[in-house]
Amino acid sequence: MTTFVDRVELHVAAGSGGHGCASVHREKFKPLGGPDGGNGGRGGDVILVVDQSVTTLLDYHHSPHRKATSGKPGEGGNRSGKDGQDLILPVPDGTVVQDKAGNVLADLVGQGTTYVAAEGGRGGLGNAALSSARRKAPGFALLGVPGGLQDIVLELKTVADVALVGYPSAGKSSLISVLSAAKPKIADYPFTTLVPNLGVVTAGSTVYTIADVPGLIPGASQGKGLGLEFLRHVERCSVLVHVLDTATLESERDPVSDLDIIEEELKQYGGLGDRPRMVVLNKIDVPDGKDLAEMVRPELESRGYRVFEVSAVAHMGLKELSYALAEVVAQGRAAKPTEEATRIVIRPKAVDDAGFTVAREEDGLYRVRGEKPERWVRQTDFSNDEAVGYLADRLSRLGVETELMKAGARSGDGVAIGPEENAVVFDWEPTVMAGAEMLGRRGEDHRLDEPRPATQRRRDKQAERDEAEKEYDDFEPF
Repeated sequence: MTTFVDRVELHVAAGSGGHGCASVHREKFKPLGGPDGGNGGRGGDVILVVDQSVTTLLDYHHSPHRKATSGKPGEGGNRSGKDGQDLILPVPDGTVVQDKAGNVLADLVGQGTTYVAAEGGRGGLGNAALSSARRKAPGFALLGVPGGLQDIVLELKTVADVALVGYPSAGKSSLISVLSAAKPKIADYPFTTLVPNLGVVTAGSTVYTIADVPGLIPGASQGKGLGLEFLRHVERCSVLVHVLDTATLESERDPVSDLDIIEEELKQYGGLGDRPRMVVLNKIDVPDGKDLAEMVRPELESRGYRVFEVSAVAHMGLKELSYALAEVVAQGRAAKPTEEATRIVIRPKAVDDAGFTVAREEDGLYRVRGEKPERWVRQTDFSNDEAVGYLADRLSRLGVETELMKAGARSGDGVAIGPEENAVVFDWEPTVMAGAEMLGRRGEDHRLDEPRPATQRRRDKQAERDEAEKEYDDFEPF
């Protein structure tokens, strides 16, 4: 059964905004007292948060589809809808967020680091918020904006100071088990370690983490064995430690050739050339291993490596290795800035940026693209003529009609607003007066001008009599 997953594809959906409410205030003697429709609630975001208690992406492997809750619609009486609940997704420290094309969206390192993977949709405005001096009683409200959708890839890169690399069965798991309190699986057959193991080591006043990466073999950088799956876990380390087996039973192998092969795989993978290296000659408790270690040590030192002869089984040479690693880790930490200044990226819009584009396609269709017009279309209730007229007003004020004329559009030409998969297409009719104004006084609820029906008039008169009788009963003479 799979217990460790370090790469998953996640499909996230933010909550949609609630629809605005079109309502008219009603009270005694005032059946049409003006608009009082509330705004819709905002949809919930999908947020990734680093949680150091989480060590794997296993939960998202089993449940890759996650959705936040939507906002509630507004109600009459100027009552706004409830906002949707944000969906918090805990991820391990060192999680890299990418899109499906492989572009890095975020690198989440450090407890509490957050990334909004999908943003909740805006709530639609109610007719109370849409009213103004020129539009005193709107008979429509705006729809909520659908929540954002995104397919992302989460890739875990272990955050460790020291990475142990080497052939299968070189003794990496045994070494991490005696240097730290980690308890990895140890056996005398290749590829015993199927997942990276992480341990914490204390050497004097320095505390550092050490990772045991599953064994590498020739061709690991091209996907052979397990190497390609786990080489990403050494990218963040401060020092690479080659664990070389001096007691291998394979006649064609020796510590120097093993080192050369692993170094070539690290070179092919890329990005690790600047990391300091150390060499650990393991299994010197075996007589032949001790002799071989003494033979190859001068050559390795001539290449500039610091070499340590150890035995994880007999606990030989471990203290010297532990303190040497602590020294290198401390130097690496000292070289990094203790506190990086906050960077604010400002991307101002161009002075001639209209916020939208108009382009004519091969089939003669004119397509309008832009954040505002696309959002406005999604917020429009096309079953309400007044709402359609309000959209026409907004597009006209933005300059869409002018740009269509410049692009050569004529009456009856097809115009699409939005991307191909969910665009709104209509036949364009250029007009100076937008649709809402053709309905009469701009944006006013036609019910305010209609005579009240007979039943309503009788009900109002009875209410007046009841109110007069109440005032008479409460009257006390001098």
